Order: sequence, then C-alpha cells, then structure tokens
Amino acid sequence: MALVAPASSPASLWNADLSETERVEIDAPPCDLDVDVAIIGAGFSGMWTAWALHEADPSLRIAILERDGVGFGASGRNGGWASAISAVSLSGLAKRHGRDQAKRLQHTMIDMVGDLHQVISDHDLEPGAVRGGTVDLIRSKVQARRAEAHLDEWRSFGFGQEHLRYLDASETAEILRTSATTGSLFTPHCLTIQPARLAHRLARLLIGSGVMIYRGEVREVTSDQVVCVEGTVRAAKVVMATEAYTAQAPGHRRDVIPIYSLMIATEPLSDEVWSEIGLEGRATFADFRQNIIYGQRTADGRCAFGGRGARYHFGSQISGAFDTDQQIRRWLGVTLRELFPMIGDVAIEYHWGGPLAIPRDLHAHVLWDRASGRGRLGGYVGDGVTSTFLAGRTMADLILERDSALVGLPWVGHRSRRWEPEPLRWLGVNTTRSMAKVSDRLDERRWPGVALADRVLSAFYGK
Repeated sequence: MALVAPASSPASLWNADLSETERVEIDAPPCDLDVDVAIIGAGFSGMWTAWALHEADPSLRIAILERDGVGFGASGRNGGWASAISAVSLSGLAKRHGRDQAKRLQHTMIDMVGDLHQVISDHDLEPGAVRGGTVDLIRSKVQARRAEAHLDEWRSFGFGQEHLRYLDASETAEILRTSATTGSLFTPHCLTIQPARLAHRLARLLIGSGVMIYRGEVREVTSDQVVCVEGTVRAAKVVMATEAYTAQAPGHRRDVIPIYSLMIATEPLSDEVWSEIGLEGRATFADFRQNIIYGQRTADGRCAFGGRGARYHFGSQISGAFDTDQQIRRWLGVTLRELFPMIGDVAIEYHWGGPLAIPRDLHAHVLWDRASGRGRLGGYVGDGVTSTFLAGRTMADLILERDSALVGLPWVGHRSRRWEPEPLRWLGVNTTRSMAKVSDRLDERRWPGVALADRVLSAFYGK
C-alpha cells in the first residue's frame, strides 16, 4: 500500500494552543525493526489500540508508523467532542443487526464516554476536559419535528431522561442563549476537549511506556513486514488506522471517501459576552439542520465552531489546499453570528479543517483477520473521539484473542458496501451535499419541500 503525502496543513487553533513541551516530534524508524504489532497511523484509532494492547500485555513490542505527525488527521483537528453519537441511527442499526445489538452498541458508547474521561483524568491527558454534555437546539418547526422523531426513537429503544431529555426554551436558556431557539434536546454524555492536546499527551504517555512511534511513509504491507520509505518493520500483526487517508491506499480506494469538515475560532470573548451566551459548564452545541454544525466554548474563552458543506473532490482527493475554504468560512461566520448576535464583530482568528472518513452506509467498522494477522478500524463519520477509544480497545481484544463483551459488538466484522466508481461517486455525494443546503434554505424561508429533500438524503445513505 502507498499513501501520497498531502501538502502541509494550516495550523488550527488546537495546534497553535499547544505548548512546546506538549508537542511530540517523531523521528524515522531504524533501517530494520522487529515488533509484535505494527500500527499504521498515529491518530486516536492507532494510539488507543496501542494503549489497550500495552495495558493488557506490557511485554508486547508495539510500533506506530505515522507519515505526517501525531494527531495530524481528524484526531488533532476536530470539533473537540467526545460524544456517544453514532452516525447510524438506532433504527438503522436495528435493521442491520437487530434491536438488542443496536441498544448494546449505544449503551457501550455511553459507558465509553465515562471510561474515556476516567483515563484522561488518571493520566492527565487533557486538563481542560469537562463533561458538559451536548445541547441540540431546536430553531424551527421542521427542526422540532426532527427532534421529536429523534427523542421518540430513543424512548422506543428504552433510553430514558437520564440519557436524553427535552428542554423548553427557558430550560435551554439556562445552558446557552441563542436567537430563535424554541427548545432543545440535552444529553449529558459528551466531553468537551482540546483534541490536539489529548493526541500529543497520549503519544507522550505511550512513548514513556515503551511504545515506539516513528515517522514512516508506508510503501507496502507484505505477509510479514511493513515497508516504509525510511526502513522496514517486521511484524506478524498489522493494524491499518488511517481513517480518511485509507481512500489513498491501493485496494481500499472505495472503502471510504474523504469529506472535509471545516472550522473557525473567534478571538477570546469577554466575560460580558459569555454572560449573555452562557455555556458556563462548556456544553457542546449543535442544532437539527441537515448541513451539520457543531461548536464549543474553549477553555481559554473562544468559540470554536464548525460545519460540513465543503464539496467532495473528484477521485477522493486529499490535499492541504482543501483544509480551508473561504466560502465555508464566510458561511460559518454568518451562521455563528445568527446564533449569537451578541458577539457582534468579534474577530475570527483561526480557520482550518480536514477530511473525515465516510463509509457508504455511514457505519464504522473494526475488522480483524486472525489468519493473516491484519486488521483495520475506522469510518467514524466525524464522531470519532469516543469511538476510537472503544474501537482501539476492541481491536486489542481481537488481536489478543480475548473473548470480551467488546468483540461481540455489531461493528466488529461489519463491511460496508463499496462506494460507486467515479464519476457516479462525485455526482452522488455533491448532489446530496447540495440537497442538504436546499433543505436548510427551504426551512429558513418556511417553504414546502423540506420533507422530500430529507427523504432523498436518507435514501442515499440508507439511514
């Protein structure tokens, strides 16, 4: 397999916020290296897999090979949510795996939020992490119908008020105050984090425990070794943890597609402005529009705000040139001020982004072939901070042949159907991207047709 290196990514707020003592720089591997397990990718998937393996068996020789740098991809550039969200709805999971398995995966994800917080606290991996929950705002009648359907679905699967509850306008305003909000859904199951800090501190923890992390550009994986430009690593067991960059690997080009999610961050807001907005507990926030938005109050008093909507690039291209987009930046700025008019003309100091891995059915996977000693995990659709923690622990159990509850989860062994070849892929993905924008525009203008647009989107991804 060969991965083509992208141009350097612009610095995000998260990267700029790291101190020099926190940054982990990695060197090329020795010319020849023998290990028990080689992991390709030093993002959260790869590093949590290494962490779980080392916790279970400290004698294992583990090497992580990373082409660009610790947390270079989505792990270090995301919105800073460690949530219990799955891109596939409970009903969608039940159709594929049955109701019991759907409930089991969701309950496990909820448990993982707490477990992840405990590990972060125990090892001082992210001092600013807080369990503030998530507020999904309701800002129109269409959004109210979507929220009601979502809440009804969770209730039908046995999830109660302690997991998800409706808040009216006044209750919502006790958490945050935005324009045109009539209510919200609130879940306590989300951590607010600084993702690059978590990635680099986790890498430092691993290195300190004996896990090797090297800068290596993988050229080929054979039956018993990983061949890098910089050297050869012999390993009986290899895990591919390359997320969106999987789309660049021969044999995997249609397994996932890279979709860009982009962010902005304001200058630090004054205490007076934050007193108007709220978010004292640093809950993350979103709403029920189709063109996804997400935000948080950072530990240093900024608003970090992101959204989807960037176009898919023909042939699943990935490039540092796509990490910013002035049209999306403007849209994010306008949307942020619509939500929070009280911020006025506050400066937008940062704009960045990166690619997410999107499987054809939006379903994440943990794959392990015991016979060949090869595995792959990923496809989190932008909700990967908690999912990677669970997936890494699951992969470790599979490698070590431990009959744990995790190895029976429905994403183990799940294989999404492959994406269509080009140009069908480009046409389909960008058409649905435009359809999401049309749906939101119709809703904003109170025009009919939203339900039809929503059905087209659901049909495309098989939700």
